[in-house]
Amino acid sequence: MSFAELLDHVGGMGRFQIIYVILLAIPVFMMASHNLLQNFTAATSEHHCHVHINISNTPYTNLTGNKLQPEKCHRFVTMQWQLLDSNVTITNLTELETEPCADGWVYDKSIFTSTIITEWDLVCDSRQLKQMAQSIYMAGILVGGIIFGGLSDRFGRRSLLIWCYLQMAVTGTCTAFSPSFTAYCIFRFLTGMAFSGIVMNGVSLSVEWTPTRTRAIVGTMYGYCYTIGQFILAGMAYAIPSWRWLQLVVSLPYFIFFICSWWFAESARWLVIAGRPDEAVKQLQRVARINRKKEEGEKLNSEVRLDLREKEIASAKSSYTYIDLVRTPVVRRISFCLCFVWFSTSFAYYGLAMDLQNFGVNIFLIQLVFGAVDFPAKFISVLTISFIGRRFTQALALILAGLSILANIFVPQDLKILRTVLAVFGKGCLAASFNCVYLYTSELYPTVIRQTGMGLTNTMARLGSITAPLVKMLEEYIPFLPLIIYGAAPIISGIAANFLPETLNVPLPETIEEVETRLVESIGRQ
Repeated sequence: MSFAELLDHVGGMGRFQIIYVILLAIPVFMMASHNLLQNFTAATSEHHCHVHINISNTPYTNLTGNKLQPEKCHRFVTMQWQLLDSNVTITNLTELETEPCADGWVYDKSIFTSTIITEWDLVCDSRQLKQMAQSIYMAGILVGGIIFGGLSDRFGRRSLLIWCYLQMAVTGTCTAFSPSFTAYCIFRFLTGMAFSGIVMNGVSLSVEWTPTRTRAIVGTMYGYCYTIGQFILAGMAYAIPSWRWLQLVVSLPYFIFFICSWWFAESARWLVIAGRPDEAVKQLQRVARINRKKEEGEKLNSEVRLDLREKEIASAKSSYTYIDLVRTPVVRRISFCLCFVWFSTSFAYYGLAMDLQNFGVNIFLIQLVFGAVDFPAKFISVLTISFIGRRFTQALALILAGLSILANIFVPQDLKILRTVLAVFGKGCLAASFNCVYLYTSELYPTVIRQTGMGLTNTMARLGSITAPLVKMLEEYIPFLPLIIYGAAPIISGIAANFLPETLNVPLPETIEEVETRLVESIGRQ
């Protein structure tokens, strides 16, 4: 009896699965709050040099430039009293000697009362530390993917998920009380690690406990939870202008998620692969009781246990490593193609989503717009995922995203609305790509290396998110070069996605051998 048949035997998509999916989905509402948090906690306010003088128009004593606007990073060495006289014609200001802001800065606190920028003066010569902080967080997600991906295949999905909830709660709370920028970066790195573990293990548990026919709907539901989380983030950031309080508010709920997660059942699929078929039967019987199929659960007799033991023996191996992701031809092709897809999706997504202040509109409004576009994008993607296929959806979403980004190269800078529309459309396509690739990856890899594969692809995604802000710096040399790179990457990976096997209505594979033989059989049928 296959696992798909066993799940149907104990209730299919019954009460247990519904409760399980909901409990796994609730924390996803807060995931966007951590991932996109620095759009608000690291927002750069208007600023100028601080000047110690008791005159009402003191900002005008540290001006450079002909427009008489406060200069952000320099001030005059000597007081220029003539600037205070509105009747005096100002000429040759550039010839006056200036110096860096030796006495600190004055910040506009009308929108944010405090951010990490204003608290630790991450402006002017230190402005790149803002991007470094986000890259460090993304590096934490990368390391978390490597570490927790392998550990969950070895020690189970449930135990690692419980640990990651606790780590997210503790390190997120510690971030809110960071005494220095260095401590802030360390705690954000650890928070990123926990984020990665929660995503991977949450997706795997939901996929491995739900029937084949409902996996696309469940995956899309998680995507919508993340989308709603972007609205929640915008609302909380508007209501809580202090970065420390905002950081604390988005972290404390994970203590509750940690407590609730002890109810979770370990994946029966993983228990069999790990050589614990008796525990797998107990979990299936528990599911049957909750689904009001107690009698069906009790029928999981010795014959079923023997069948599960045979599956264990068939997949018996001391351990699986990342080498197994490239050891055989089909799995190797899957791994290479998925690496391209994950890297480019994350690379282009964060190139757009973490640069909201450059759109020149209200930052809270643009966050809402960027979140709102996910609703139609993910709705359309779930339809194509469910009725046309995963491969088509993945390829189309990436190619359209790349084309919309490249189109902005030819739009003049003063047409801000059109540029914003193209960027929002591209972000929606990338959201659809993310919605598909999480499900697609979990279906392509067999149970024995599913989390290891998720760890590898998660690593590539984080490399993309770390690289994105670095590419943005190239616009100082060639203004349109970042857009070319952001647009070309999704198009190339969209082409690569066409080389992946289709998984629509296909049961989850358990072993590497099963993945290899399926492709051969599908080619034979064609």
